[in-house]
Amino acid sequence: MHALDETIAAIATAPGAAGLAVVRVSGTAALAVSGAVFRGATPLAAADGHTLHHGWAVWPEREHERIDEVVAAVFRAPRSYTREDVVEFSCHGGAHIARCLLEALIAAGARLARPGEFTLRAFLSGRLDLAQAEAVADLIHAETAAARELALGQLAGALSRRLGEIEESVVSLAAEVEARVDFAEDVGGVEVPPSVVAGIESADAALAALLERSDYARAVREGVRVPLIGRPNVGKSSLFNALVGEERAIVTPIPGTTRDRVSEQIEIAGIPVTLSDTAGLRDSADTVESLGIERTRAAMTESPLVLWVVDRSAALTELDRALARELAGRRILIALNKSDRPALASRAMIETWLDGAPLRIAEVSALTGAGLDTLRAGLAALLGGGAARAEGALTAGALAASNARHVEALSRARAALGRAREVAGRAPGEIVALELREALAGIAEVTGRTASEELLDRIFERFCIGK
Repeated sequence: MHALDETIAAIATAPGAAGLAVVRVSGTAALAVSGAVFRGATPLAAADGHTLHHGWAVWPEREHERIDEVVAAVFRAPRSYTREDVVEFSCHGGAHIARCLLEALIAAGARLARPGEFTLRAFLSGRLDLAQAEAVADLIHAETAAARELALGQLAGALSRRLGEIEESVVSLAAEVEARVDFAEDVGGVEVPPSVVAGIESADAALAALLERSDYARAVREGVRVPLIGRPNVGKSSLFNALVGEERAIVTPIPGTTRDRVSEQIEIAGIPVTLSDTAGLRDSADTVESLGIERTRAAMTESPLVLWVVDRSAALTELDRALARELAGRRILIALNKSDRPALASRAMIETWLDGAPLRIAEVSALTGAGLDTLRAGLAALLGGGAARAEGALTAGALAASNARHVEALSRARAALGRAREVAGRAPGEIVALELREALAGIAEVTGRTASEELLDRIFERFCIGK
């Protein structure tokens, strides 16, 4: 399915005007294809690896027609990103020049690379495992320093090495159990010894540690949407503007001013947080406002965390009570706004409405800015970033499962280890061995040793073309 005998080419830089653009070629015929469009002092076919060559890009069989002045970087197999022969052309930036150079390379015998195909070849050649390959895409899409550190750690193999250690220990456990099944007389019986049970518990604890910060790691990697909700005129738009640091939402004393979501991204504890100012929740006969209220409720449902804004300077109303019923059981942060005025809202009543659950409440003033740092700290804690910041553990986040695929596969591995531990000592050794093999299969899915063609295609199609 993946035609590794074909030579591929693609533009590796973003479209648009720029100082430089890079066009990449990889494959068994990369030097021949590139040489057909390059004219310089040294033919690329004779060039050493890891060398740069200045010259001109021309159309094949039309040498008099130059495309651009270029520098060709030659990387010979296996010392390249894909472990194939690779040539990277640096030309002047701009969509037209890079596109012409790509067309010339295709005319010379290359084909257009599919999304992520260069990194797919790096995976298939064994240069990267699947977790490292996915980290390449994460690094490209990183929007915060924490996301960059997380991706770099996984690209360097931190997660893969830890999984390799766990995998090796489970392989040893499975081998001992299977040996007792096959050679009971030689090893002293078929019973699963306490040392194997202890080893299963140790492997389970190691996987649990990788999953412990997965919520935070995924938030760093993927970002989180947080809507500001509440009844009209509690100061949602003012608080939104204060958190964003600019006047993005319209603020008036007229109820119902906000009728559609206004969103802006900020960074909290290394997490890209998209705040959304939403329409105030109330019964409205206005068609447009009603549509905005429907979107507010949709945002509440879709978001893992809600910022409930309450007017601290006004008595609580039936609208507040109804909203509390909707939020029961959800992860919420309560912003008691307008703290610059005398307090009338009852915190005790809010707690009662929310079944007495422990609440994170921040008293703030969007007008003066008081309490905003406390509010941000509350958001960080609910997103899992508070502990990571306190421990200086952003780089340790590289040892966390950071995407849904990893979490699902490692959770299945843990479940299998749990079943193995449960039946050890009271079920045939074959059952324990079977569960240990199931755990190994889950771990191997993360590193890609058991990845199917369908899984690879699904992962690499989210990459950009040229990477």
